[in-house]
Amino acid sequence: MPSVLLTAFEPYEEWTENSSWLALIELTRWLEDSSHLTTRRYPVCFQAVSKKLGDDLKGDYDLILHLGQAPGTTHIRLESIGLNVDSCGDPLVKGAPTAYQTSLDLPSWQKRLNAAGIPASVSHHAGTVLCNATLFSSQHYLAERRLKSQVAFIHLPLTPAQAAAQTTPLPSMSSAMAAAAIATIIESFEV
Repeated sequence: MPSVLLTAFEPYEEWTENSSWLALIELTRWLEDSSHLTTRRYPVCFQAVSKKLGDDLKGDYDLILHLGQAPGTTHIRLESIGLNVDSCGDPLVKGAPTAYQTSLDLPSWQKRLNAAGIPASVSHHAGTVLCNATLFSSQHYLAERRLKSQVAFIHLPLTPAQAAAQTTPLPSMSSAMAAAAIATIIESFEV
């Protein structure tokens, strides 16, 4: 079994829960042996995430999966590129590459998830807010230190309870289905 760092985010703004954390919790309930899995809940603040990432990425993980909530998305989004840009258009890291593309085979993950009845797609990049910053910072840290870990960012839809609490209908996915997607990805990962 590969060693995995699995991260999610705490609630933010109007959201009293975060679907990424709920899926992570659901996954840990299923596992008979979680000795290969390290989990983290990150605050929704780039400076705090950056510090925690610096500590967490020192671990010798085979796979790092960052999870994030994406209100309005209808399916699992496998993010392929971390951009060196923040929400103001400035570089996250001066002098760093413009972007990093994951070396993971996201199209095969998508096919595997779709075959399991879990809607998924490969997305071009993780946006320009905290999710992207987390992905890019992880990729840059690993590249600079020539570490073997591979990293991906996965956006998850809201849970049905989160969607039901909104005045405007939003798409959702159960935490159980999101957890099944994460489990499928981890099981398919080859060291």
